Amino acid sequence: MQIPAGEFSFTRLEKVIFGAGSIAKVGHELDRRGLVRAVVVTGKSLGASRLLDQVTDALDARCVGVFKGISQHVPMQSVRALTEELRRLEADAVVSFGGGSPIDASKVAIASILNGRDMTLAGGELDWARAMAPRGNQAALLHVAIPTTLSAAEYTPAGGTTDEATRVKRGVLDARLQPALIINDPNLTLATPDWLWVATGMRALDHAVEAIYSSRHQLFTDALAAKAIRLLFANLPGSIRSTGDEQLAHRGYCQMAAWFSLYGAINVRLGISHALGHKIGPTWNVPHGVTSCITLPHGMRFMAGIAPERFEPIAEALGIAFDAGNPKLAALACADRVAAFIAGFEVPNSLRKAGVNREEVARIVKPVQEEVNFAGVVDRPVTVDEIAALLAAAYD
Repeated sequence: MQIPAGEFSFTRLEKVIFGAGSIAKVGHELDRRGLVRAVVVTGKSLGASRLLDQVTDALDARCVGVFKGISQHVPMQSVRALTEELRRLEADAVVSFGGGSPIDASKVAIASILNGRDMTLAGGELDWARAMAPRGNQAALLHVAIPTTLSAAEYTPAGGTTDEATRVKRGVLDARLQPALIINDPNLTLATPDWLWVATGMRALDHAVEAIYSSRHQLFTDALAAKAIRLLFANLPGSIRSTGDEQLAHRGYCQMAAWFSLYGAINVRLGISHALGHKIGPTWNVPHGVTSCITLPHGMRFMAGIAPERFEPIAEALGIAFDAGNPKLAALACADRVAAFIAGFEVPNSLRKAGVNREEVARIVKPVQEEVNFAGVVDRPVTVDEIAALLAAAYD
C-alpha cells in the first residue's frame, strides 16, 4: 500500500452562487467590492435575447456597456475589439454571459489589459506554474462568469483564441484570469439550444473522465469527477426532456456536474480526447462540445490499453463491475457505456457526421501528438501512428 502524497493548488475562484433566480445577487456582489463599471460580454444570439435583460437589469446602473461581438472559437480580432472596449469604458468588472467563448474572450482581454500587450499574440505560453502563482498585490479586473452551457470554462484560469487566418487555437494561462465569481442560474440556460446543451454536457463528461485517468490524478479530483459522471448520466436526459421546475432541477444538477468535472483539472490536466478536440474544433469549425461527442469513447479505449487500473472510479460511477485483476475489461465497458450514452442524443458522434473531409484529417496528427506529450498526462510518449489510428476510428 502506497502512502498518499502530492500537492493540490486552488485557483482564485472566490464564490459560486447557484440556484434558480441567483442572478439577482450579482449587484450585491459588485457593491461589496466597490465596483461600479461592469461590462457584459456575450455573443450575438444571447445579445439579442430577453435573457440579456435579466443580466443587465440585475446589474442596473452598474452596467456601463454590453459587448455582443464574441463568436465560436474566440477569433483573435473579437478579443482585440473587446480589449479596446473595456479600456474605453474604464471597466472595473467584466461579466461574461454565455458559453465558453465569451468566458474565454473575457479572460484573454483581461490578460491583455493586465500585461499591457496583445495577449492574443502571446497565445501558446502555457506556463502551468503561472496558472497557480501566489497572489500578488497587482489588482485584476473582477471577472463574473454567468454560464449558459456546461462547457465549464469558468472554472479555469486559462483562455484560448483562434487565429482567423491559420485556424490555430492557442491558450493563455495566468492565475489572475480565473473568474472570481460564478453564478449558475438554471433559468438563464433555458434558451440554450438542446444540441448545444447536450454537447457541452458531453464536454463536462469528457473533463471528468480524463481527470480520473490522467497520470496526475488525485483522490480529491477523482471523487469530484466521479460525482460529475453520476450527475450527468442521471440528469442530462431530463434536462432537455422535462419541463417546469423538474427541468430547472435537472439543469441545476447538470451545472453542478460541470463544476465538479473541471474543478481542480488544472492540477491533474486533461488528456488525449481534449487534445484531439483542441485541434478538430478550430480547424473545421466544430463546436468543442461536439468534439467531445466524437473523441471521448476513442480516447477512453486508448487509455484502457495504457492505464486500465485508473478506470475504477469511472466504472463505479457508471455501475460497472470492476475486477482489479482484469481492469481492462471494465475500462472498455466504460467506453462502450459512454458511447451508447452519447448516441442516445441528437448530436454528431463522428468526424464524418461533423462534416470533416477524410482527406484533411492527417493535417492535425502531429499537432495533437505534440500537445498530448507536452501535457504529460499519458504514462508514456504517444506516437503519430497512434494519433492517426484514433482519428481513423473517430471518422466513422
